[in-house]
Amino acid sequence: MSIRSAKTFFLKTHLRITEIDKPIKTNKTLCCKTIEDLSPEAVEREERGEAKVTEPPKGLRQLLKSQGPEAFAKEVRSRKNLMLMDTTFRDAHQSLLATRVRSHDLLKISPYVANKFHNLYALENWGGATFDVALRFLHECPWERLEEMRKLIPNIPFQMLLRGANAVGYTNYPDNVVYKFCELAVQTGMDIFRVFDSLNYLPNLILGMEAAGKAGGVVEAAISYTGDVSDPNRSKYDLKYYTDLSDELVKAGTHVLAIKDMAGLLKPQAAKLLISAIRDKHPDVPIHIHTHDTSGAGVASMLACAEAGADVVDVAVDSMSGMTSQPSMGAIVASLQGTPSDTAFDLSSISEYSAFWEQTRTLYAPFECTTTMKSGNADVYMNEIPGGQYTNLQFQAFSLGLGDQFEDIKKSYREANLLLGDIIKVTPSSKVVGDLAQFMVQNKLTADQVLEKAEELSFPKSVVEFLQGSIGTPHGGFPEPFRSRVLKDMPRVEGRPGEKLPPLNFDKLKKDLKETHPNVNDRDVMSAALYPAVTEEYLHFREAYGPVEKLDTRIFLIGPKVGEEFEVNLQKGKTLSLKTLAMAEDLTPNGEREVFFEMNGQLRSVLIRDKEAVKELHIHPKASKSNKNEVGAPMPGTVIDVRVKEGDKVEKGQPLLVLSAMKMEMVVQSPKAGVVTKLEVSNGMKLDGDDLLMLVE
Repeated sequence: MSIRSAKTFFLKTHLRITEIDKPIKTNKTLCCKTIEDLSPEAVEREERGEAKVTEPPKGLRQLLKSQGPEAFAKEVRSRKNLMLMDTTFRDAHQSLLATRVRSHDLLKISPYVANKFHNLYALENWGGATFDVALRFLHECPWERLEEMRKLIPNIPFQMLLRGANAVGYTNYPDNVVYKFCELAVQTGMDIFRVFDSLNYLPNLILGMEAAGKAGGVVEAAISYTGDVSDPNRSKYDLKYYTDLSDELVKAGTHVLAIKDMAGLLKPQAAKLLISAIRDKHPDVPIHIHTHDTSGAGVASMLACAEAGADVVDVAVDSMSGMTSQPSMGAIVASLQGTPSDTAFDLSSISEYSAFWEQTRTLYAPFECTTTMKSGNADVYMNEIPGGQYTNLQFQAFSLGLGDQFEDIKKSYREANLLLGDIIKVTPSSKVVGDLAQFMVQNKLTADQVLEKAEELSFPKSVVEFLQGSIGTPHGGFPEPFRSRVLKDMPRVEGRPGEKLPPLNFDKLKKDLKETHPNVNDRDVMSAALYPAVTEEYLHFREAYGPVEKLDTRIFLIGPKVGEEFEVNLQKGKTLSLKTLAMAEDLTPNGEREVFFEMNGQLRSVLIRDKEAVKELHIHPKASKSNKNEVGAPMPGTVIDVRVKEGDKVEKGQPLLVLSAMKMEMVVQSPKAGVVTKLEVSNGMKLDGDDLLMLVE
């Protein structure tokens, strides 16, 4: 049985899993509070009635809930030791494993974290790409993930990443969507909102701050860091730029001030200059530092921040740290033992925590960033690729057929950034730079050629929208003449991009969703408001296959082996026992195979469509380089929007269709004025680069 067939087989057996009325084994799993309690001895103690489950020690969340955000911030600032935020549950696996870690594995270790790391400043476990990836690739509800974590970790504050006016999406939303999102997040268990904007554009930042504050959350306004304040030659983002921004955010009412060093560019000397300057101006405001260890200097930089007056730094547990992730928790804890900044964490507990993730990480080997990156690399100081983007950029490259040109993409990333005006680079602005870099490599274009041919090229959609002003105005303004050459007579956005968007009618959206998905709840509605198409696919999947997050990770990712018996714990007292037996060799007329299996000891079978066996060989014609009437696909991808039909008259630069690949969308424009005489594609068609799209004569 192939991996794909095996996985499909299990999903079929999982269909309507809660409706099965057969003998079910007793679930022996205890929701325990330490790794040791997960042992067979602990299960035996439970069966003898000897197991004792105690509440985890109190943490900062109790103070936050009883006294509010201001008291929380005051308590953090009053502490003399360096506090830590653990990013293992979010940014660490986003940076190392393309955000693919499942709730199934996060919840396994949650009780241990609640007991052994109760004195954390916070646990970062939500926001960023986790929301999108949970729905799109893991087929699980991000809201349920947050809710289940809160049950197991009642004592540690949870922190999320909020993209200002972009919430947890890649575009602007009506203001009421951002406010409603924060309100629902707090109700589900979120505490601290690290609010940032991808361009440090204050109007977007302040909207996110107001939404988080009104919901009752701790507002942690973040300044995204780029450049090098210790280098006098890097004058665009100098020390004054950052201290002025800190003044504005403190004036706007932030509880905590954060420096978000998303690419790991904050060198130790720069860290001392920056943190000292901000601390001198704002002695009473807690300062929280975030970095990535891409260059290998992350631990040194965080120690320098602590020495200069930072209150909190971000770390990841040792086996999930380093490279594009955060600096090592164990290294920082050990380095500060016996000093006034001693974190008071126990190294043996960190070692056990790390051992769990060392084993778990092996399950996600296909998503490792180490396919091309084997160690820290100081070239990040040149290309400035954010740690959280690195692995996703690799996966995009492979999907576009550019996997063996990743070094070229990194070099083009630097050139693309300069073409765009040397901008702050973090989602979604980093996506703009990444899309342009891959576009340049795909089409073998230098920066000079891009600038020279800008009026005739079909740029990625994200690049065009950025230049229009759809995510805000960059520091120093838009690059000219590049902007004018790309946009020509396209409209520009003035002011805050989402300011004039009409409020979203949540009641109407819920009513529309219920027509096809009668069991949707308010969380599903919010997901649909942020990611309409992705949520629609998720809802269809959930209704077809049930809660696949109950599957062990290996079974979920690659499917069961023939003859393998495995269990699925639905809830305490309900366990399904499944065993794959055999697969028929012959296909049915409908292209399906019969697969035989046992469920709770009873023989069953299911028909599964074999997509590989029935796949039709389709050779799409290629666009000729010599025939100027033929329009070819500028990249591999899926056609998601055909905007013309045969017989239509088109102008030069008019959008013809939209291609999509791994969240990168490209609007293909007409290379000249003419008439569409033949259309070779339709919505949903998958194409390779240079495949013929249409004839424009």
